[in-house]
Amino acid sequence: MADLLVIEYPTEERAEEVRQRLLSLQTEYLIQLGDAVVAIKKPDGTVKLKQLINPVKSGALGGVLWGSLIGLLFMMPLAGAAVGAAGGALGGKLTDFGINDQFMKEAAQSLHSGNAALFLLIRKMTTDKVMAELRGSGGKIMRSSFDDAKEAELRAALQEAQLAIQDATPAQG
Repeated sequence: MADLLVIEYPTEERAEEVRQRLLSLQTEYLIQLGDAVVAIKKPDGTVKLKQLINPVKSGALGGVLWGSLIGLLFMMPLAGAAVGAAGGALGGKLTDFGINDQFMKEAAQSLHSGNAALFLLIRKMTTDKVMAELRGSGGKIMRSSFDDAKEAELRAALQEAQLAIQDATPAQG
């Protein structure tokens, strides 16, 4: 069973940096992600999703390959590639991997303009090592399917960065 975690960050760059850190933990087998998407709320109010895998693009590329091969059988490789690309792109558009795109867009509507949210679908993780990596990264939990104890530990780890920023800011008076 997978857990959903949504963390809000003040910038797209910060959310992307944390996503890259988590992806590097995946190569060390400390976390197994089903999906990791950065959603950015633009000034005009629209939400842009930066996904790891673009199903439309990969579907179109697969369609070109298969369409070309089938087109070769009928001596029309270019027509086969075009039909295959269109079919593959349509198939990719209808396919949704990981976290539902509509859910992410609706959840990201609550962000302030310019802020970003990191959507994570976590299949497995070594909690203490992942928390240590997230410690001090900032951010605020928007949604979580973790149990109360794990969520409280994550909130504490994320808040350490906020407290460090507040302590470093000189008092005005």
